[in-house]
Amino acid sequence: MNAPPPTGAFVSQAHKPAPGTRRQAGRPRVRRLLLGVIGLLALVGLWWIGTDVLAAPGSFVRRFSPMPAFASLADLLVQSDLLIHVAVSLKRILVGLAFALAIGVPVGMAVGTFGALEAATTPAFQFLRMISPLSWMPIAVMVFGVGDSPIYFLLTFAAVWPILLSTAAGVRQLDPRFTQLARSLAATRWEMLSRVIFPGIIGHILTGVRLAIGILWIVLVPCEMLGVSAGLGYFVLDTRDRLAYSELMATVLLIGVLGFLLDGLARALCRRWS
Repeated sequence: MNAPPPTGAFVSQAHKPAPGTRRQAGRPRVRRLLLGVIGLLALVGLWWIGTDVLAAPGSFVRRFSPMPAFASLADLLVQSDLLIHVAVSLKRILVGLAFALAIGVPVGMAVGTFGALEAATTPAFQFLRMISPLSWMPIAVMVFGVGDSPIYFLLTFAAVWPILLSTAAGVRQLDPRFTQLARSLAATRWEMLSRVIFPGIIGHILTGVRLAIGILWIVLVPCEMLGVSAGLGYFVLDTRDRLAYSELMATVLLIGVLGFLLDGLARALCRRWS
């Protein structure tokens, strides 16, 4: 008689994916990607219809046509200093997000931990959150002067609220059995924070970061019209003043692409750590 195969053979065969399973799992992703591309092409088609088909010949609207905008974008990326403006804007985003994290995470953890603090601060936080960050622009310029400082203040003010509120919600949703177990094992405050609380709320923090990045990217462009000499907002004003309308639309396209990529990066981080 032939000897039976070892038990491990059954285990390895049981854990092997069925033929074609991986291929079938990838089909929804490909389909979703194709649908997204079709949606983007439809958006460009609507843009073309609005500027080249429906607009009257010689109309001012025709200056914002997609074909010259795409051509100008290719030229700007190769021949101009547009990439320098992109780097400056991304640096401001990172600095504003870093300040918002440094403020929002510890305050959010405190608010989520202490009920009395939550009751005392929630009305004030909700009131401040509903004030548009752009309404602070004149005050920021008067207090901080012209330059990067008022931009950092406005970006931090815009980004801190989703991070703070998401962090507080994460702390409140922690399973109390985990903290009770850590206390029963005589965990120190640092061990409680680093090994129980923070790992349990990292998904909520990243969700707040994703929301904050979307707000930051929207607020950034008008903030960069405060008298600075670099950044995407500055470049938009520069193209308007030079009457370079195709370059203006190219910059608008680039702002959308960069915002899309930043949101994709934030979504990837959420999937990785949530």
